[in-house]
Amino acid sequence: MTEIACEAPLLPVVAQRERLITRQFALLLLMVLGSGLSMYLLTSVVPLYLATNGAGGVGAGLSTGAMMLSAVAVELLVPRMLGRFGYRGTIGVGLVLLGAPSLVLLLTASLPVVLAVCVVRGGGLAIMVVGAVALVADLTPAHRRGEGLGLYGVVVGVPAIIGLPLGVYLTNVIGFGALFVVAAVASLGGLAFLAGLPTRSTEAEPQHVKVLGGLRGSGLLMPTLVFAAVTVAAGISVTFVPLAVSADRHALVAVALLVQAIAAPAARWVAGRYGDRVGPARPLVVALLLAALGAGALVFIGSGVAVVVGAAAFGLGFGAAQNLTLAMMYDRVPRSHFGQVSALWNLAYDGGWGLGAILFGAVVAGTGYSLAFGLTAAVVAVAIVPALRAARTAAN
Repeated sequence: MTEIACEAPLLPVVAQRERLITRQFALLLLMVLGSGLSMYLLTSVVPLYLATNGAGGVGAGLSTGAMMLSAVAVELLVPRMLGRFGYRGTIGVGLVLLGAPSLVLLLTASLPVVLAVCVVRGGGLAIMVVGAVALVADLTPAHRRGEGLGLYGVVVGVPAIIGLPLGVYLTNVIGFGALFVVAAVASLGGLAFLAGLPTRSTEAEPQHVKVLGGLRGSGLLMPTLVFAAVTVAAGISVTFVPLAVSADRHALVAVALLVQAIAAPAARWVAGRYGDRVGPARPLVVALLLAALGAGALVFIGSGVAVVVGAAAFGLGFGAAQNLTLAMMYDRVPRSHFGQVSALWNLAYDGGWGLGAILFGAVVAGTGYSLAFGLTAAVVAVAIVPALRAARTAAN
């Protein structure tokens, strides 16, 4: 299918000036900001809460794992939920599942109960990310979809940047209990904006849609796998860079991760605007090159300059790849399959992130960090090949 973004310059001038930020889009962004803050405030706090109450490192690790595995499982169900309940019903459920269980933590630090809370919140997270991304694509004009997804990426990035350190800091200021209430309110507050969202897509989402079905010939498989290759490296960098450097250099790691966290949403927005003009295929090659170079810089893990510069390059490539792969996927399907695209993309994100960390942990024991980071860069570099093919096809 000819990419919609490539046709944008041929559209009438009136269409080019169509508003991007409508009232519905603004309300959605407010909801996403609150739900994201709810999620990131507790991402590091729940493991700390368990460890403080005697669950140890095992309990802390289980809490994160339970939430992410739950998210991956529920992501497969969200397209059907969108087809049956529409945007309002589905996103409303997501807000409640993400926010309300935090209040249960006021009553107990029992490991089974906390893990159950994490599972429920993981389901809410899955509903929010899949439903919100699909709605962004539905609300934005086709010729400005990349820019709309980029703006969404910036808003999503804000809670990620401030929520993680703020949550840990606030535990010493207001305590765990008050923080759990803040996290619940941040998500549940979005229910006040729910009536302002559209009930359903402009084209009905089929209730029988299978997220992993019908991929052959759909054009979705290539960008899904390409993005998964980048998220593998993202999960590895966040998880293992702090472990690969000596304890006296953790301030350097904090700077590198902050640089990466800031660069990613900025690149996501810029890539969206540029991709709307030239199509997402060509800039995707550049994004993958940056990501591969950034991951490859970690081969020189002993160099502070390499770590920070590599984090910047990877953040730019990762953020741009997020936007461009998603825009490419939306361009290749009708609106009735936007839910499937959102679910696929989020599966690539969460699955690649988790799988990369697991495999890297197994490899690094036998190779050492430098070689293992080099292999990570090679995985990203391989993804450049199908991206080049897509760029050549788009050019023709």
